[in-house]
Amino acid sequence: MTPIRMERLESGVRIIIAFIEALNNHDLPAMLKLVSEDCILEASFPAPEGVVLNGKPALTEYWQDFFTESPDAHLKIEEAFGFGQRCLARWRGEWTDTTGKPTHLRGIDIFRVQNGLITEQLTYVKG
Repeated sequence: MTPIRMERLESGVRIIIAFIEALNNHDLPAMLKLVSEDCILEASFPAPEGVVLNGKPALTEYWQDFFTESPDAHLKIEEAFGFGQRCLARWRGEWTDTTGKPTHLRGIDIFRVQNGLITEQLTYVKG
């Protein structure tokens, strides 16, 4: 594999890792810098189909609500890798529920990264 091709594969993974770090810091401006204007998020909730959001305004509202409802939520990346425009991050999400009990779930996000920005995020969880 040529160094240029390897750089393309690695750059997508670096972008999704930066995105998850921004999410863990609840840094919405940093998250938004990493997504395209027309980014699509297919969330895992509500089950079974989840909700599909399109564009930065919808994503902003969704993530603001998420941070308000889950102020200590964070993802621990278990594995991240990329194949061209597609990158995957397998993670463990941790937060405190409404009764004060620490809880978690595991899942995977499938990202599409184009021109240095996330254009699609598909979230799936075990459960």
